[in-house]
Amino acid sequence: MNTAIDNLLQTLDLEPLEHNLFRGRSPQVGWQRVFGGQVIGQALVAASRTVVEDRHVHSLHGYFMRPGDPSVPIVYEVDRIRDGGSFTTRRVVAIQHGKAIFSMSASFQVMEEGLEHQADMPKVPMPEELPSEQDLKDKFLKVAPEHVRKYWERERPIELRPVDLTHYFSDKPLPPTQYVWVRASHPLPDDARIHQCVLAYASDMTLLDTSLFPHGKSVFSPDIQAASLDHAMWFHRPFKADEWLLYAEDTPSASGSRGMNRGSLYTRDGVLIASTAQEGLIRKVSKAKDGTPG
Repeated sequence: MNTAIDNLLQTLDLEPLEHNLFRGRSPQVGWQRVFGGQVIGQALVAASRTVVEDRHVHSLHGYFMRPGDPSVPIVYEVDRIRDGGSFTTRRVVAIQHGKAIFSMSASFQVMEEGLEHQADMPKVPMPEELPSEQDLKDKFLKVAPEHVRKYWERERPIELRPVDLTHYFSDKPLPPTQYVWVRASHPLPDDARIHQCVLAYASDMTLLDTSLFPHGKSVFSPDIQAASLDHAMWFHRPFKADEWLLYAEDTPSASGSRGMNRGSLYTRDGVLIASTAQEGLIRKVSKAKDGTPG
């Protein structure tokens, strides 16, 4: 039986249809809409396959326009906007049912030496000091709400070790920060582009939730309609997505039924390897909505 990471790699292995045209499929896991990180990762795969191998993505900026339908394939159309001396720019549009569901611009660069500085990694417990996912399942799932239990019971390609689990079991307002250790659940091929695309997939996990912390809510709350609206990511330094990375997240603002979130990804040695920013829909509703994470 394939592991969850095998399924993820198959999901990211797009089928070429024509020059600049690719087709991706979604895992059939019962979600009512396609996970946003999947679309980001697949779009980055599509863009990367039109770029020479010595150039790697350093930034991407995407907009979610319609919910993805997991029952049908997604077609990715790549526009080769520019091939410069040092930088390459691509635009990708994801299409379902004849309509765009997501668009992304991505920039690739040759490796260069230059000035170096970074923000320090927050002081938090290391992943070995925290409960494993199996520990969490054994201890908490039997008392967790059904929608939370279904999410955590499923085998997933990304292992998460939150520093604090309070927001899963409490409705009290919390500080506007979140710290989660993340890594691929199994070893990945030794290909930097695969690690970048897997991290792009994982970067949509937990981030939107942060903007609900100050309000005592989560993306699982039955009175919240949550969905990613846009997503930006910057890749600073080389990394391995199958090694532990600390995802340090904060939310500077929420207004207009939207929550703003920022993230920094560090190696366990404190090296800042990537940054993210995302605005998401966090609309209050009067009845339960789809609990799929945005």
